[in-house]
Amino acid sequence: MYFKTIHLGDDMKKETILQFDTSVARKKPNSVHRKSLCPFCESGGLAEILDTHDSIILVKNKYPVLDDAFQTVLIETDECESELSEYPKSHLYKVIRFGMEKWLKMEEEDRFESVLFFKNHGPLSGGSIRHPHMQIIGLNNVNYRDNLTEDYFIGLEIHSSNGVQLNLSTKPMIGFTEFNIVLDDLDQIEQAADYIQKSVHYVVHHFNGRGCSSYNLFFYHWIGKIFIKIVPRYATTPLYVGYGLRQVFRNPQDLIDEMTKHYF
Repeated sequence: MYFKTIHLGDDMKKETILQFDTSVARKKPNSVHRKSLCPFCESGGLAEILDTHDSIILVKNKYPVLDDAFQTVLIETDECESELSEYPKSHLYKVIRFGMEKWLKMEEEDRFESVLFFKNHGPLSGGSIRHPHMQIIGLNNVNYRDNLTEDYFIGLEIHSSNGVQLNLSTKPMIGFTEFNIVLDDLDQIEQAADYIQKSVHYVVHHFNGRGCSSYNLFFYHWIGKIFIKIVPRYATTPLYVGYGLRQVFRNPQDLIDEMTKHYF
């Protein structure tokens, strides 16, 4: 019996590992998995406020769990039990525009190698606070783009309008269902916001015939475009955890037809 030597090429994606501070994480409140007072409902208890727009507040993260990073929280609304899919259009547009402006402005700072902009919602999303919020995190030494490939954002078109496309990923990052929104004109933020809201509403209320309680929303600024990814979250498949094997459903057109029936 022998083991064959496998030679790895030089074109592998760059691996990046972030350092996570468990001593800080232990102090974080958690209103998703256990009863806890909401830290975002009392503005007097917030960390340093960086900017505001109506009921939207950008603050420094009171519990910065990542080393070599500047971590902020964007509180989307003063309504603790609300959710992005429920926002009236006027507030939806304000939230997405405000968040994207702050994210892209932070990107211009020389101290950051790259800046993350994302949202967790629900018990399987990785979030700990129920109150609607997003996070903008400047990474001092890590460029998230090193681990991207264009395949992650290519898919079967669900709908397109005003130069913005919504598609169902055919080569997802993790597997199964990932919605992508692609735009290259910041004047079309409202169209992108509409697609975000429709996708999130579908995930929460209709996905797999019964809806999904958790999702992530990710933003990427890369190769001259803005990419947005919406991911329904369940327990991650062991084939991906153990082997990095991604899976997709064999009948993607069924999902596209259902989503089109509900929203387009």
